[in-house]
Amino acid sequence: MASISLLDASIAIVCLVFFQCFFFKKPKNEAFRNWPVLGMIPGFLLVLHRIYNFGVETLEATDLTFFFKGPWFTGMDMLFTVDPANIHYILSSNFSNYTKGADFKEVFDVFGEMIFSSDSELWKNQRKAAQFMLNHQGFQKLSMSATRSKLYDGLVPLFDQCCEEGKVVDLQEVFKRFTFDTTFFLVTGCDPKSLTIEMPAVEYAKALDDLGEGIFYRHIKPKFLWKLQNWMGLGQEKRMAKADATFDRVSAKYITAKREEIRSQGIDHHSDGESEDLLSSHIKLDTTKYELLKPSDDKFLRDTILAFNLAGRDTMASALSWFFWLLSENPQVVTKIRKEIIDKNISKTGRNAQEKLDKLVYLHAALYESVRLYPPVVFQRKSPIKADMLPSGHKVEANSVIIIYLYGLGRMRAVWGEDAAEFKPERWVTETGGLRHAPSFKFLSFNAGPRTCPGKQLAMTLMKTVVVEILQNYDIEVIKGQKIEPDPGLMLHMKHGLRVTITKR
Repeated sequence: MASISLLDASIAIVCLVFFQCFFFKKPKNEAFRNWPVLGMIPGFLLVLHRIYNFGVETLEATDLTFFFKGPWFTGMDMLFTVDPANIHYILSSNFSNYTKGADFKEVFDVFGEMIFSSDSELWKNQRKAAQFMLNHQGFQKLSMSATRSKLYDGLVPLFDQCCEEGKVVDLQEVFKRFTFDTTFFLVTGCDPKSLTIEMPAVEYAKALDDLGEGIFYRHIKPKFLWKLQNWMGLGQEKRMAKADATFDRVSAKYITAKREEIRSQGIDHHSDGESEDLLSSHIKLDTTKYELLKPSDDKFLRDTILAFNLAGRDTMASALSWFFWLLSENPQVVTKIRKEIIDKNISKTGRNAQEKLDKLVYLHAALYESVRLYPPVVFQRKSPIKADMLPSGHKVEANSVIIIYLYGLGRMRAVWGEDAAEFKPERWVTETGGLRHAPSFKFLSFNAGPRTCPGKQLAMTLMKTVVVEILQNYDIEVIKGQKIEPDPGLMLHMKHGLRVTITKR
């Protein structure tokens, strides 16, 4: 992650000096001391290097819900919760009162009007269109075909070279490139070919990284500070502006080319038998069905390209990276998955249909367990339209900020039991060998309520395809001594990567 700007560092130093001068002892049962003017920022800065785990400890000590008080007049007050009753209330039973909010649109302004940042009728139109496209049989076939092609034309040649040369490779970087190439192809119809032996730089992928980092830091800075940096073109805000320009420029190129391709084919609307990329499908949208969507507007298409690339690349790359690290720490799980693959007669050719992959219950359970502990999206942000009382008894004002902390939710002993911090795929398997269900407000990695991820089944199938290919043909050994820790950001990536060696089975 890029270093914090000089202005950020200066603010931090001032806060720390204040903290050292006046803070003598943390009160019992209080996660942060609430200082006059500065609020809880001094204590927050001291634990920023381990903020994810500190958040877990704080929420356990405060009965699953904690109010963070920011500096005066900065708009940084936030209610953090991992209480399943609150989550169900916010995301399902009282869904209409909890939106992204106006503040969200400011923080996530680079997103534009994409499905993740919109509300109300616009969001309903976007979700309806996304569900139709992602669940379309033609698109699902295209997804499997693209995944297999990238496996055999990109990942396998790279792995084979690493085997021959005894080369150390960053597995997280491999997965980020794999999922970027696959997702970009499914969105635009073009393969950027970032996953090669040479590992070339790709500006769109770099822009996605800068976007995630910048948005995270907007959550932990006073609004006036990041807005000032944005106006002056400093630090992370400067990188965010460059990322935004990259999204505009690269998207414009593909949108123009795709419009010309469609015009030359003389096709007006999507055909039910077609297997086509998401950009083509959105350009051909029937506006009589989706009245608020604007396929003729390049900005709408630009936001769509960004939304699906962000969702497809980072979520699966994060999930696969943490999954293989957890396997390295739990070799008995690898043994059980490989046995299941053999028992279910899964082909080594990679031509397994979804029906065959669906038989891999233990693999499914292991993937669920991994994203329970390491959810690709760390937090959700909500804002009530009207003042309300949560089931936990906490009052929330209109337009206030509520943070649902997914990383903490999966580790709460009050929610998952005393073994909550352990990696145990068995917790997902029933006595009869089926997959155990967990309520979405308890297992939130694929969201809950009306905003449940429409691509959940597709993502699980694609991840199983990759995992089966790797475990059938390779042994992966994590280099000893490296520090594995989360990198603060919008998505849950490893701060220092995941260096491994690979050998053929």
